[in-house]
Amino acid sequence: MAQSAFTWIFSWMLQKSQRSLYLRCWMISGVLRGSAVTGMLTKHALPGLPLSMHCKPRLSDSSSQISEAQTELCIPSSFSCPSFAICSCCEQHLWPARRPEPLNKCSDRCCALRQAWWALGVSRLVYPYDFRLTEKEKTSICYLSFPDSYSGGLGDTQFSFRLRQSGGQRTTHYEDDGKYNREAPLTLQRESAHYFGYVYFRQVKDSSMKRGYFQKSLVLVSRLPYVNLFQSLLQLIAPEYFDKLEPCLEAVCNEIDQWPPPVPGQTLNLPVMGVVIQVRIPSRVDKPGSSPVKQFNQENLLPAPLVLPSIHELDLFRCFQPVLIHVQMLWELMLLGEPIVVMAPSPTVSSEMVLALTSCLAPLRYCCDYRPYFTIHDSEFKEYTTRTQAPPNIVVGVTNPFFIKTLQHWPHILRVGELKMSGDLPKQVKVKKLTKLKTLDTKPGIYTSYKTFLHKDKTLIKRLLKGIQRKRPSEVQSALLRRHLLELTQSFIIPLEHYIASLMPLQRAITPWKNPPQIRPFRQDDFMKTLEHAGPQLTCVLKGDWLGLYRRFFRSPNFDGWYRQRHKEMTQKLEALHLEAICEANIVAWMKDKSEVEIVDLVLKLREKLVRARCQHLPVKEETLQRVGLYIETIIDSLPEDLQAVLHHH
Repeated sequence: MAQSAFTWIFSWMLQKSQRSLYLRCWMISGVLRGSAVTGMLTKHALPGLPLSMHCKPRLSDSSSQISEAQTELCIPSSFSCPSFAICSCCEQHLWPARRPEPLNKCSDRCCALRQAWWALGVSRLVYPYDFRLTEKEKTSICYLSFPDSYSGGLGDTQFSFRLRQSGGQRTTHYEDDGKYNREAPLTLQRESAHYFGYVYFRQVKDSSMKRGYFQKSLVLVSRLPYVNLFQSLLQLIAPEYFDKLEPCLEAVCNEIDQWPPPVPGQTLNLPVMGVVIQVRIPSRVDKPGSSPVKQFNQENLLPAPLVLPSIHELDLFRCFQPVLIHVQMLWELMLLGEPIVVMAPSPTVSSEMVLALTSCLAPLRYCCDYRPYFTIHDSEFKEYTTRTQAPPNIVVGVTNPFFIKTLQHWPHILRVGELKMSGDLPKQVKVKKLTKLKTLDTKPGIYTSYKTFLHKDKTLIKRLLKGIQRKRPSEVQSALLRRHLLELTQSFIIPLEHYIASLMPLQRAITPWKNPPQIRPFRQDDFMKTLEHAGPQLTCVLKGDWLGLYRRFFRSPNFDGWYRQRHKEMTQKLEALHLEAICEANIVAWMKDKSEVEIVDLVLKLREKLVRARCQHLPVKEETLQRVGLYIETIIDSLPEDLQAVLHHH
């Protein structure tokens, strides 16, 4: 659909009118067929004011190209602390009611081929007619695009957030979506129930502004956790946009429109604003811990491309510098899906620390919820701050000091300062009791009563400390730390993989004319017995209570997510093996002594299997599927003409 090839762009400008401030919003229909960018949001604010607003909508006229909507924001001058702000938003009819002009036929075809670009069926997500953001989502994005606490720093700031989708799960209808998820690593798959937001915020003095400051945010929204790629893209777009505004952004959208779809395992050259960004999309078959940089092909590009070593990996060493001696504890907390609050001085530190924590389990997927940046205006604020029930399994990053009080009942709180790279190891935070958590003057530290199951790896800590003394590059330090965490996770998960593989029925038990055998159930006691001779101690030097860690892991959402994923993959493998067994069987010989009812039943079952194999993208060769289709036709042709007509009709 041509109308699905439009993106939305917001530009908010605050104007002072007596004691109230008014927020004016323009929505521009720009072409962005099948792009990774679900939307770009831009927003103005005023320095020193907390982002605590009473929102009241006001509709206005719309033109053929620009639909203008006004939202009144009343910010009482007495609000000196965002902790006590109240937000009530009832924004309506933000999208234009008139359908825009259709694109040309060529564009329509291109859009149909690339609509699922970057694995989210973007066009449907951004266009308001087939798929629209709810009012709750739009309001949440507005609040998340600015710091939640006062910051007097000038300059540019980048951070990210993750937003829960409201209004039920929305699905896309493009085959490329499933194809990408099948080939991409589990940790980089498209989110079906969340959006990722990547923010570029600028605050500078500007005498031309009424209040003497220029404040604006540009937000890129996607369903993919490509933090490095999208933040790098914003670094190119945002400065130019702040100077040239909408025309620049529209030109960028046209360039992004020409980007190829992401294919795991391939290197992409993405031109934008005179620069070519070169990235490699990781694949599920990549060797864990391998460096993608060696696989780049420069192709004699002029000008030389901006090569991103990774589309998603952060500077892990920089993020974990203040907590290096506690990495073992943090890894265990993440493995067990424990509720964690990260209290940071800025959204940048908050989001980077949360993303670093969730990445330390790779290649195991972190199956709990996480919010790199969370504000008091979030729709889940009451859910997370209530004391009537246990905190949810989530890692949440906050900057507002108000959370020190409202979340002090959470079992694990990590408070960090600004992340700095220096020649010396920064002061390491200490593990403290939760009772020492105060309201305002809380010092950096890990506030928890958790006792680790495993001992610290002192060798790793010494190696990293020596690297600091020798001025070892941060990327090398990060590689060492990431490899350690990777090997630790693999040592933990390999025994589980070996055991669950033993639950798979033998291939010789699969016969063509019977349903595939069932996967045997996962019995925790049986698994624990295997650890004596095939446990993590075979590949990991760390000592400790591995059995206790496994028992605790079995009660976590991460085990449930891992088991469901592996069980699904094994079930699909059984289905694929069953189809192959059918193709190798002699169907004509089987039909000789069978009644018409049995033969028709076989046709229906084979058709069902064929449809399921294609819809679920089972690991079956196309040749096998074609042979099954020919078998179905052969069986139907052997039946009386009246039955043939009925079966062909259906």
